[in-house]
Amino acid sequence: MTTFEARAFQLGIEFPAAPKAVANYVPTYRTGNLLFVSGQLCMGSGGKLLASGLVSVDVSIEDATLAARASAINVLSQIRAALGSLDGIKQIVRLGGFIAAPADFTDHAKIMNGASDLMVEIFGEQGRHTRSTVGV
Repeated sequence: MTTFEARAFQLGIEFPAAPKAVANYVPTYRTGNLLFVSGQLCMGSGGKLLASGLVSVDVSIEDATLAARASAINVLSQIRAALGSLDGIKQIVRLGGFIAAPADFTDHAKIMNGASDLMVEIFGEQGRHTRSTVGV
């Protein structure tokens, strides 16, 4: 059986070091069998934002989808820091995303698929989750 860590490696995913909290909160909080992860930005491996601005104005839908994927990779980096490995995950339960876009933009869900698809690529059925996507 392939481990989740091995699957991520096969997919060529490189996990950056989990960033420290920048304000009065913690990056992760565990209660019982649940691990909550604070929101993560779309930081690339060089520590720079992969996208900035409004989708369809400043950022293409394709680039925004890649940015959502990068944010999900950063979520997984936080999980690895908290658990020591992705292999401690039993189920991805929920994702939430905030998409910066103009008021008339309607493809928020398509962008958030960048994060959701990654979870299923790595975790298979255990990566299927509930989700909220909010335009801001």
